Amino acid sequence: MGDADPMGDQSVIVALGCNDKGAWPDCRTALEAAVARFPDEGITVIARSGWWASKAWPDPEDPPFLNGVAVVSTELDPHALLSALSRIEEAFCRQRGALNAPRTLDLDLIAYGRETGDCDGLILPHPRAEDRAFVMRPLTEIAPAWRHPVSGETARSLGERATVGADASLIFPAGR
Repeated sequence: MGDADPMGDQSVIVALGCNDKGAWPDCRTALEAAVARFPDEGITVIARSGWWASKAWPDPEDPPFLNGVAVVSTELDPHALLSALSRIEEAFCRQRGALNAPRTLDLDLIAYGRETGDCDGLILPHPRAEDRAFVMRPLTEIAPAWRHPVSGETARSLGERATVGADASLIFPAGR
């Protein structure tokens, strides 16, 4: 996609992750199935990264993660979108328990256009996304010129300096 930002200032960005395959043959299959459910919830995928592997954080002894990012379009407001993402997680048997524990599916709302700050309890953009290589590098793959709504830095520059999940590497290119 080059350096184009697929939706400019209106980019809605969702990060996907899995390090517990649950009932699926593997995490890649689980993530593909999750993306396939987006339309059922009123979410259209505009662009999607490939799948990136990284050690689990903060405990690298946990199973490794497979992560990706999607730029989406939706008529849902941020809270309704977050609820839709939670329903998808629940359908994949996501168990909420210990912080950073292995999970069958993790869907995070990274950015909702240029929305910033505390939106009735929802912090936008995601407060830790810019430090996560497993979010910013996949985003760089599909929208390197995207600008963080607060810092103004591009996905590319954030991906280059992100420290959490610094070992993130592309293992399944998009479309394969």
